[in-house]
Amino acid sequence: MTRPTPGAALPARVRGPFAAEPTRRVRSRDGVEIAVFEAGLRSSAEPPLVLVHGATADHTTFRALAPVLGARRRLLAVDRRGRGASGDRADYSIGQEYDDLAAVADAAGSGPGTVDVLGHSYGGRCALGASLRTSTIRRVVAYESAPLPAGSSYRPPGLLEEVRGALERGDGEAALATFLAGIVGMSAAELDAYRAEPVWPMRVAAAYTILREIQAETSDAAGLEALSRVTVPVLLIVGGRSRSPFGIGTQALADRLADSEVVTIEGAAHAAHHTHVAEFAAAVEGFLDR
Repeated sequence: MTRPTPGAALPARVRGPFAAEPTRRVRSRDGVEIAVFEAGLRSSAEPPLVLVHGATADHTTFRALAPVLGARRRLLAVDRRGRGASGDRADYSIGQEYDDLAAVADAAGSGPGTVDVLGHSYGGRCALGASLRTSTIRRVVAYESAPLPAGSSYRPPGLLEEVRGALERGDGEAALATFLAGIVGMSAAELDAYRAEPVWPMRVAAAYTILREIQAETSDAAGLEALSRVTVPVLLIVGGRSRSPFGIGTQALADRLADSEVVTIEGAAHAAHHTHVAEFAAAVEGFLDR
C-alpha cells in the first residue's frame, strides 16, 4: 500500500494554515525523522503547543482548529511516524511514538515545563506517554485518548480480523471504513460524507498503519497502569455523543491521574476539533492559560 502523499501535494483548503513543506524535521531516538509544521503566533510569550493527530490522519486534521488556537500561540503540528512527510521503520511500538513527541518537545522548548501538547485520539495517548519521557512538557490535552479498564475494549468483535483481511487484500478503503465505523462509531451516512472529502485518499493511503495502532493501544506501555503515572496537569476532553467506551476510558484515567480534569463537549462525537471548534478551543485555552 502506498504511503500518504507528502504535504507539498496538498491543496491549500486541505493544508489550512500550514505550509506545504515542513518547517523542520526532528530526529527521534531511533533515527526516524518527524516532520513539524508550524503555524500560529510565532512571537507568542505562551508555551508553544504541539498538535498530535490520531489514527490514519496527519497534521492537516487540525486545519480548522489551528487558526483559532494560533491567534495567541505558536503551534507545532506533527506528522506522526508513517504519515505525510515523516519517516518510518518496519518495526513499531507506541513507545517509539512517545520518543518522537519527546524529541519534538525538547527541540521546541527551552527547559522543563516550557511546551504544551494536545493530542486527538491515539495521538493523545502518545502525548500522555511522551510526558513520561521528558520534563519539557508542561501540560497535556488528550481528546478521547484514554486506555480502557481491564475487561473493556474499543473493538467490536471481529474488527481486528476484518481490518487485517482488508489490508491483506490491499483494500485500504475497506480497512479504513471498518475502523471508522467500528471504533470511531461513524454511521453509513457519515462515512459517505467523509468519502467525498478531499482528505479521504490521504486517509486511505495511511490505512496500513491502522492494524499496528489497534494492536499497540492494548500494550502495557499504552495501558491505564502506565499512563496513570503521568504527573503533569492533564485535560481530558470527551464528546457527549461519542461511543460509551470513550467516556468510560476517560473517567477511568481521570480517577487515576495525579492532576486531571474532564470536559464534555455536548453534541460532539469523535471529531469535535472539526464540528465544535469554538467550544473545543475554549476548553483548551482555559486549561492552558492557568
